[in-house]
Amino acid sequence: MPSYAALRSGFLRSLAAERRASAYTVRNYEGAIERFEAFLQDHLGEPASLRVLRTLETRDYRAFLAARRREGAAVPTVRLDLSALKTFHRYLHRHAGLPLEPLAALRSPKAPKRLPRPVGAEDALSLTRIETVARQGAALWIGARDAALFTLLYGAGLRISEALDLNAGAADGPTLRVLGKGAKHRDVPLLEPVREALRSYERALRDDETARHFRARLSPAPLFLGARGGRLSPAIAQRRLRELRPKLGLPESATPHALRHAFATHLLARGADLRVIQDLLGHASLSSTQRYTEVDAGRLLSVHGAAHPRARA
Repeated sequence: MPSYAALRSGFLRSLAAERRASAYTVRNYEGAIERFEAFLQDHLGEPASLRVLRTLETRDYRAFLAARRREGAAVPTVRLDLSALKTFHRYLHRHAGLPLEPLAALRSPKAPKRLPRPVGAEDALSLTRIETVARQGAALWIGARDAALFTLLYGAGLRISEALDLNAGAADGPTLRVLGKGAKHRDVPLLEPVREALRSYERALRDDETARHFRARLSPAPLFLGARGGRLSPAIAQRRLRELRPKLGLPESATPHALRHAFATHLLARGADLRVIQDLLGHASLSSTQRYTEVDAGRLLSVHGAAHPRARA
């Protein structure tokens, strides 16, 4: 039978190779396993092994979650740790016969209900204008890139990772094929303002010799290029929006992901069908999309409370 160390390595490889998990997900799962192994060392006084795991009871796993909470881990983080452990243990069950009952009996802690925080329509639109997004002293193509990216996030409802994974030429047609969570594809229509923003960015790229050189040496060439020649990273895009917030008078809630929330909320406010929004966002479950009905109801109540004479009374 393979050793625990070999099974652990095989599990992490299988996440990427078989389940097509992102590098980010693999790192999160590996971190959760490492935290559990460190806990076992303190809890039992010996390192993790198949023999040790076979002796664990539900109370041991519950003690791990309690320790994570005492360390200050938020409920969503604890839920992620538990999900990673359950996935890992299912792998050990298949390959080494590890019993699942002690861990399966443990329920995830309930996460506090958090509603999406979309930005307003005017705030979202301010991020789509090159003249307001362009960075003073930077190359023109970088300002055009930022405006095109924010326009795509708001106009098509993409996750930041989905947008930055796109390659050159992917957005040339009236629809965009997106690779979303779980390696599932979906087709998203591109509105003309979105396509024009992308065309403006492409023109600015072609007019800049350095940018042309950067893209020519990459295969496949990314749609959104970083200032140093690689694929634009989510951290840089997020930092760019943080820099823009005070200049444009935007709230701290204005983030790349908030533009995706705004896409859904503003469609819903204008009568779009919830199932259509679900398909556009790539949600596996309708319950994920239904959160936006609460956001829109909250907005309506706020408007009513501010405008209705009886409410003011």
